[in-house]
This record gives sequence, structure tokens and C-alpha cells, in this order.
Amino acid sequence: MIEALQFEFMQNALLAALLASVACGIVGAYVVVKRIVFIAGGISHAAFGGIGLGYWLGVNPLWVVTPFSLAAAMAIGLISRASKTAEDTTIGVFWALGMALGIIFIGLSPGYAPDLFSYLFGNILTVTTTDLLVLMVLDIVILAAVCLLHREFQAIAFDEDYAAASGLPVTAIYLALLGLIALTVVILIRIVGIILVIALLTIPAAVVRKWAGSLKAMMCAAPIVAAFFTCAGLVLSYYLDIASGATIIVVAGGVYFINLIVARRRGA
Repeated sequence: MIEALQFEFMQNALLAALLASVACGIVGAYVVVKRIVFIAGGISHAAFGGIGLGYWLGVNPLWVVTPFSLAAAMAIGLISRASKTAEDTTIGVFWALGMALGIIFIGLSPGYAPDLFSYLFGNILTVTTTDLLVLMVLDIVILAAVCLLHREFQAIAFDEDYAAASGLPVTAIYLALLGLIALTVVILIRIVGIILVIALLTIPAAVVRKWAGSLKAMMCAAPIVAAFFTCAGLVLSYYLDIASGATIIVVAGGVYFINLIVARRRGA
């Protein structure tokens, strides 16, 4: 593996894995504690519409999918809160609508979309220097938001009714949290793809939750576990010559089930 790091694409892949681990570990802790995994899945699949729009406009899809994902997250949050429709129904509609729009935009685009498969299933080996800069900026935004609003996010994650009774603007905080999820989805798309985003966003935090004594402990440990998943998956995919994104998720899933067995035996 050391000799492989002489190549720029492997260096970019390793840096992308570490940058993605920071975001998915921290934001994933909120997702797992608040039990909004399905919402995260809805945002990630709705993001496909932004990818299709990027192809249609002839620009880097990552530049378009960021505002598109944020808009989808805000729409899901607002409609779920404002309407009497069940939340899972709203998420399902956006889930399907985003995928459908993506397919339509790609169909309208001239020529062939060469990187489409990597956006669906991930290909960390194709991450460019520009992609790394985008990931770094998104990481900084996420970390800044978490530092500023951690107490508020923690309040609505554990007890939203009590947070509302305490005078906190619950809806605004909830939308801000969905915005962070949307940004994390954008980061993870290049690593594991839209189809597998939900797994890497939730598994590291779910593994750590069995042992962590607080939300802060989860948020500190989950990025480390995520980094192990991404780096181990990257190494295995290199030696076995198989898809990197899928390998990362297989490693994460395997550790998750081993963790369940160990935690059950130790009574964690």
C-alpha cells in the first residue's frame, strides 16, 4: 500500500477518506441519537436531482448538488412540520422525486455522463484536487456550525418538547441540523455514492453509541471509527481490485455486527 501512495490519485483518496470521516462521524452522531436515519436517506437520494442538473448545465455536479441538497433538506423539514402528512410520506416523495429529476436532467444532457456510476455507488479513487477543496470547505462549515450550535442540537436530539418549552426555536434548529446532514451527504457522495451514503453516515455513530457515555464522546469517537472504515476499505479494495465504496460499507457492516455481538456479551 505504501508504494501506491506515490500516486496522486491514492493520496487524494486517502485525504478524501479522512475529510469524509470527520463530517459523517460528527453529524452521524446527531442522526443516530435523534433517529432521523430515514430523513438522511431521503436527502441523499433527493441529491441525485442536483447531480443531474449539474450534468445538464455542464458544470461540476458537486457545485450544483450542494445548494440542491440544502434546498431538498429545507423542503423536507418545512413540509413535514407544516403539513399533517406523515413525515415518512413526505420523505418518500422527495426520495423518488429527486431520483426522477436526476434521470430527466441526465437524459436531456448532450453526450454521455462518464462519472455517473461513481456518483451513484462512489469511487474514491476518482476524487480530484478540486473535489478535495470542496470537501475541506464543507468540513469547515460543518465544524463551525457544530461548535456554535452544539447545545441547541443536543437539546432537540434528546428531547424536542423540552427544548420547545425552554424557549428554543426548535424548527429553526431542526432545519439547521438537516442542513448539516445535506452538506455531509455532499461530502460522502464522492466516497461511497448516493446509494450507500446512509450507511456510512449512521454505522460509525451506531457502533460508538454502544460504548460512549455521552453525545460528546460519540462525536469524538465516531470520526475515528469512520476513518478506520474508509481507510481499511480503501486498502482492501486496492489489494482485492474491487469497488472501493462498496468495500468500505462491507467493512463498516461487518464491524457493526461484530460490535453488536461483543456489546451483548458484555452487557453494554
